[in-house]
Amino acid sequence: MNRRRLLQAGVAGMIAERWLGAPPATAATSKFPPGFLWGTATSACQVEGRGDRRADSIWDSFARLPGAIQDRSNPDIACDHYHRYPEDIALMVQAGVKAYRYSISWPRVLPTGTGQPDSKGLDFYSRLTDAVLKAGIEPWVCLYHWDLPQALQDRGGWNERAIADWFAEYVGVMAGRLGDRVTRWIMLNEPSVVAVIGHGLGEHAPGFKSRDKMFAATHHQNLAQGRGLAALRAQGGSRFRLGTVLSLQPVRPADGSEANRPAARMWDALWNRAQLDPLFRGRYPALLQPYVEKLLRPGDLAQISYKIDFLGVNYYSPMYQRVDPAGLVGTNWGAVPPTLKKTAMDWPIDPEGLFEVLADLRDHYGNPPVYITENGACYLDRPDAGGRVDDQQRIAYLRDHLAVCHRALGAQIDLRGYFAWTILDNFEWAYGYTRPFGLVHVDRASLKRTPKASHSWFAGVTRANAV
Repeated sequence: MNRRRLLQAGVAGMIAERWLGAPPATAATSKFPPGFLWGTATSACQVEGRGDRRADSIWDSFARLPGAIQDRSNPDIACDHYHRYPEDIALMVQAGVKAYRYSISWPRVLPTGTGQPDSKGLDFYSRLTDAVLKAGIEPWVCLYHWDLPQALQDRGGWNERAIADWFAEYVGVMAGRLGDRVTRWIMLNEPSVVAVIGHGLGEHAPGFKSRDKMFAATHHQNLAQGRGLAALRAQGGSRFRLGTVLSLQPVRPADGSEANRPAARMWDALWNRAQLDPLFRGRYPALLQPYVEKLLRPGDLAQISYKIDFLGVNYYSPMYQRVDPAGLVGTNWGAVPPTLKKTAMDWPIDPEGLFEVLADLRDHYGNPPVYITENGACYLDRPDAGGRVDDQQRIAYLRDHLAVCHRALGAQIDLRGYFAWTILDNFEWAYGYTRPFGLVHVDRASLKRTPKASHSWFAGVTRANAV
């Protein structure tokens, strides 16, 4: 049950019937307010390639397992962003973005996860940061985007409570090296994916199929996030702007039936509220208490609820759940309504789900400052005979979701920016190189970059909204 099935099935804001019949987003995008931030994003494992990294991540190990990666590939080369980042930054400049969200490869800078840093790894991120700044783009540094050092996995990984301290140490190393230039820091990317898909369903690294490991990974990521935030605040004070990134998706009962509503509530608690509630309310959802109470220690929730300056939201589609006693938490995937179109990932396209997520944050979590830190679509586009990639479906997807973002601003939602996922076609985790999301096509043989029609379209949007 991989992420495609997960997104087919459902999870993220409130389970509210009022959204099921909402009208589609308008096709046109409007003028955004001054200061609205336009960016793009990548992750280290997906674009960098190994370069001179000495140590494995859990994704290097996972890719060696038979059948783990659909096309039997690995992230050894990826997009070779490690060497080609100047070219890629130039493509970002052409797209008119003012922010670049990139992640640090933990094993590149700390081969054993703790202890002595690798100077080559630190030097690379220093060069990358300098190049981003020189291009007039703001660096947004994400500290964990799934590539845990294998050395730490061998010590228990996210199932070991000590990882909260290991993470805080690592955070301190990066702040010490980049903190003179970087002010925007993101702790974790999509901890629900790490916990549920990597530890519960086994479709992502490290490949566990265990409910207990899933909940341990959930709690220990939350705890690590809180300790990382505290470490950064102690080091950078108010100059640092601190946040984290969650994958939020509306959970809806399969078939719209009342009988499946409990399944939707439970999955919503697992996927969305297991991070949102501890962070903003200082407690876990009541539905999850039986699973997390044995993991909690005095003071944990106070650390987890450390105040953030902004929340990053990654949104792609809603999910649908049905009751199944044999499922991870008594639920399983339900059918997607046949009226919804899908991307090449088989994910349903529903821009209104994004509004639902944002309205939920406004109404139930204090309306925090929010940035859309990922939004994009996979289509199996290839260059035509003339070398052009005319990805009109991706343009339509982005356009309709931006229309929702604009409407959210008029609904008193504190939305401050939008990062398109992603600048380059890259290593799409368990799908290998078979699922392109990029605004730029990357030829797998030559690694030649070819901007798609969506790249030009997005550049038009950003320039029309330039201050």
